[in-house]
Amino acid sequence: MEKEGKIDSLIGKDTKIKGDLQSSGSIKIDGQVEGNVITDDSLIVGKESVIHGNMQCRNAVIGGKVVGNIEAQELLEYQAGAQMSGDISCKGLIVQEGVFFEGNCRMAQKARDKEKV
Repeated sequence: MEKEGKIDSLIGKDTKIKGDLQSSGSIKIDGQVEGNVITDDSLIVGKESVIHGNMQCRNAVIGGKVVGNIEAQELLEYQAGAQMSGDISCKGLIVQEGVFFEGNCRMAQKARDKEKV
């Protein structure tokens, strides 16, 4: 994809949002969000971020605190110090040392589709 590495939307560290976010481009969140986050591209959650809501994206890098479920179509990465309470679904998973994760993990979209039948 041509846009690789480009941030289309940025939520600053002193910003608090109540409500859902939706974008076709990539989103970087350094602030707080209370609501669902949906993007067709990449999602980056900074180390100081707090998110209460579900997330859907192509790829995600999580450095902060998330309370909710994450559905990534491709790769999901948790950086050291990240905190996650909720279920995740992805094709690939990277978890660095020092991550707190409480929930369930399902890998490979095709496996999920078979369970729905």
